Amino acid sequence: QVQLVESGGGSVQAGGSLTLSCAASGYTIRYNCMGWFRQAPGKEREFVASIYAGNDREDYADDVKGRFAISRDNTNKTLNLHMDRLNPEDTAKYYCAGKRRCIDDFYTYWGQGTQATVAS
Repeated sequence: QVQLVESGGGSVQAGGSLTLSCAASGYTIRYNCMGWFRQAPGKEREFVASIYAGNDREDYADDVKGRFAISRDNTNKTLNLHMDRLNPEDTAKYYCAGKRRCIDDFYTYWGQGTQATVAS
């Protein structure tokens, strides 16, 4: 059974930082395209960041570029998202997701999400 489990969410003041983590079981993060998505109340789920399996290419949504950083840890078992200079518009439930290749149309596996709340 494939499981992706997010952690690290919480509450932070505007301008602060949070680091989210995604732990995989039955699934190898190193050999798959991994992504982070988020969904705020009343809004559609949106892409945040992704990292390629075959190399270290990273892609980011325009509104988080320069503030967020996606990475794999040195065991390739955990996916991370470091979020810096947070603002209230970043408040959302954040989801970890995986697919075989980043050029594939759809993500195959999803975690349950972790809530990040940014107060002004």
